[in-house]
Amino acid sequence: MLPNKFMNSLLVFFNRLFSIAFAPKVQKGVEKGILLLAAIGFLIHLSLIFLKSQGISFLSPIYPELLNDPISAIYTPFSLILVYEAYLLLFYLPRSFTSCVSKQFEIISLIVIRKIFKDIPQMDLDSYWISSEHNLELMLDLFGFLILFFLIFLFNRSKQRLPKKKVEEPRLIQFIQAKKAVSMVLFGVLGVMLVTTFGQWINDLFSQSKTPDLDSLFFNQFFTLLIFADVVILLISFSYTEEYSKLIRNTGFVIATILIRLSFSAEGYLTIALILTGVSFALMILQIYNAMEHPRTRSIS
Repeated sequence: MLPNKFMNSLLVFFNRLFSIAFAPKVQKGVEKGILLLAAIGFLIHLSLIFLKSQGISFLSPIYPELLNDPISAIYTPFSLILVYEAYLLLFYLPRSFTSCVSKQFEIISLIVIRKIFKDIPQMDLDSYWISSEHNLELMLDLFGFLILFFLIFLFNRSKQRLPKKKVEEPRLIQFIQAKKAVSMVLFGVLGVMLVTTFGQWINDLFSQSKTPDLDSLFFNQFFTLLIFADVVILLISFSYTEEYSKLIRNTGFVIATILIRLSFSAEGYLTIALILTGVSFALMILQIYNAMEHPRTRSIS
């Protein structure tokens, strides 16, 4: 009896924290703050590019590709917008596994387009541009992003076929409370991670230290934690449902997240290939699930 009381008290505590951290006013404030920081970051980035063009530079040349062209300045506001998207993902986490996965796909698509903005100024525009490895990789990323965007569209359309359940059953309410607890733990860990990563990055900028790939900075660890969070939620779901199709669907979504996480460790063409494989796998899992649960509903693809 005591463990149950303790667990219930713990769930109530985390649910109160969740209602505070994701209250409508707080979300609006975070959104405005991120947009303001994005605008300031964009102007600072442009200023650094201008200073470098005038021969004035006081930063270590660890990311020279970001200081050679004004187009590269778009990289900074996109990075801050991605942080806000990560915040929203934690808000969607307790709603449904499918909504959370959909938000993960949106985040990885923004990461891809952010990388494209960084790579465009580095294009080799001579007469043999097609033979450039960088140009070929950029073209593949552009084509891959179009496919990714279309796959996300199909996934979200398939998601709309899922029935909307009223949160009335005590077991379902308790399951949502457990997911809110996972979300808040993840919120705290990611908050600490974001501060330490940003602090280390600032330190490296003003030193001669080598830093990891900028495109995977923070989000490499972010998706690693998402895998653990998804697995925890999957294990918790075993206590609330015995439906084979739903368990397989959620397991498939975890696999898709793992494939996306692996893309941060890949190089070249394999990066976009892993992302597209992960999203395609999740889409197929969701469509098979819909076919099993709603056999009379006409398939959308």
